[in-house]
Amino acid sequence: MLHIYRQITGLRRVQSIVIAQKRENPDKFPFDKIDIVAKPATHFLRRFWFRQVRNKPWQISSKELRALTDVLNREKAQLLHTFFGHIVVHLLPLIQAWPKPSIVSFHGADVSVDMEKPAYRNATKEMLDRVTRVFVRSASLRRAVVELGCDEDKIDIVRTGIPLDEFPFREREFPANGEWRFVQASRLIEKKGLATTLHAFTAFLAHYPRATLTIAGEGPMLRELQELTRKLKIDNRVVLPGFVASERLREIYYASHIFLHPSETGSDGNQEGIPNSMLEAMASGLPVFATDHGGIPEAIENGVSGILVPERDHEALSCALLEAVQDRHLLARLARNGAAAVAEKFDQRNQIRRLEEIYLGMIGRVG
Repeated sequence: MLHIYRQITGLRRVQSIVIAQKRENPDKFPFDKIDIVAKPATHFLRRFWFRQVRNKPWQISSKELRALTDVLNREKAQLLHTFFGHIVVHLLPLIQAWPKPSIVSFHGADVSVDMEKPAYRNATKEMLDRVTRVFVRSASLRRAVVELGCDEDKIDIVRTGIPLDEFPFREREFPANGEWRFVQASRLIEKKGLATTLHAFTAFLAHYPRATLTIAGEGPMLRELQELTRKLKIDNRVVLPGFVASERLREIYYASHIFLHPSETGSDGNQEGIPNSMLEAMASGLPVFATDHGGIPEAIENGVSGILVPERDHEALSCALLEAVQDRHLLARLARNGAAAVAEKFDQRNQIRRLEEIYLGMIGRVG
């Protein structure tokens, strides 16, 4: 994931090695120190045995454990940082065998996956007991991890870092002809509130029929969203381009007037941390309209650095938009304050420095 790649490549005071199951997109994510420990050919059978027969989270095999520890020993690793709690639960044998400090990071959805199953919840609790530190991206995720049984004293809030030089602030020229351009950038999944976006945009179009909406991203809801745009008769005003490369996404940000991100709790309990795309949009100078959900209020103060409405309330969102476009000074103020909030709380350089201090402290070196 891009935010993890930024974190790893931003480190200067510690040396990182990466262990992964496979290498993808090396041209987009160049990095030299990668060791591949692939899934064994019997992985499918092992996963089936654990999940379907034993109703437990599958665990890495002894062969995988040896391969992983061989890499760590060869590289003389002093600290193990694992990402995404719902994946790390499968690495429990490694966490148990590793004698040095360890960290697990939670990013959002991984705090709720399969947690309704007692065996998964128990395995997660054991993993949380074993690791030295737990990183979360927001206070809302901190509360969720505590509810899983984690010792509060173990938890650090480590924010997503945004490279501000890649998203320099620009004042927007708001349209006088009604050609408002909205954008949302996210995975096309339930918790992103995409249906709310489309319904709110439909109501906005009734007053500003020349407006357009771009929803950039890929995911399992694509066909459903395409069908909904046809049902709402807005398919000629909505663009669903699928995956958009970061360079093109920046161009869309700077060509747009308002960013939407009405996140909501999914039917499976999946919640948002603090969306990276939202932070990038704020840094670039886009006023953001989102929801009072998950970690979003930790980045946006309602009415000051953005607008927050209740989850799943497309009427509240459309009303907020219709009111805001009548007040260009409000939009400009939201944009400036939003960019300032990102610079204060989410500057990648500051977050990297803090991460390095934690790493160095854990391995017993002076920061």
